[in-house]
Amino acid sequence: MDAALPGLPTECKPCHTMSMAVVANLARVFLPVVDLLYPPRCPACGAAIAAQDGLCLECWDSLAVLSSHAPDVETVATPVYAATLYNETSRCLVLSYKHGGRIALSRLLARLIAARMPDVVLQKQQPLLIPVPLHRWRLWQRGFNQAALLASDLAKLGKGEVLVDGLVRNRRTPSLGGLGREARERALTGAIALNPARAQLIAGRDVILVDDVLTSGATSHACMTALRSARPAHLAIACFARVEGIG
Repeated sequence: MDAALPGLPTECKPCHTMSMAVVANLARVFLPVVDLLYPPRCPACGAAIAAQDGLCLECWDSLAVLSSHAPDVETVATPVYAATLYNETSRCLVLSYKHGGRIALSRLLARLIAARMPDVVLQKQQPLLIPVPLHRWRLWQRGFNQAALLASDLAKLGKGEVLVDGLVRNRRTPSLGGLGREARERALTGAIALNPARAQLIAGRDVILVDDVLTSGATSHACMTALRSARPAHLAIACFARVEGIG
């Protein structure tokens, strides 16, 4: 590849903007074809809906959406910005997203999370959005990190700057589903650590830990413990759903 000439931009911004507009127009043109081949279905219940990116009215009504920018709970003095309470509808959405491979749901879930988060002050440095990490084998099996996708979409919505590798998962842990808090904490002991290469970047910054679901709080506690070793200015949690009563 030829090196860029000194003094010349490496990317033509007008061309980039034009290319993005072309892609957006093509997406609109082919959307009816996509809808014909893959009729829009509610990702929670499977009912027919009008557009690919949404829910049916019944599922919207049953989703326990929280309101306002104020954190609804604080877990160990850490603000938690949860979009919804964990119920049957949010559970179906998370299962479709995380285990059903419906990664396009990330945009919908991120919009709901973003509505709960405070606005970013333009004069301040943006907060770092750090996803809960997956072990490399789990990432290989699933093909994506659901928390990282949510963090990326939250960044696109102006809620911060993604730092995808701020935390690392040193060892593979068993599935935490069905385990109590104490069993989860034992399974996670020593499994999540700060990425030493990112410690200096995290120091003094506002940090928001991003995950899909907050259940017992064991995973978020392990992540927060690791992040505090970098001495961030402030820590918070943003998630799509949280279990009622946690905190």
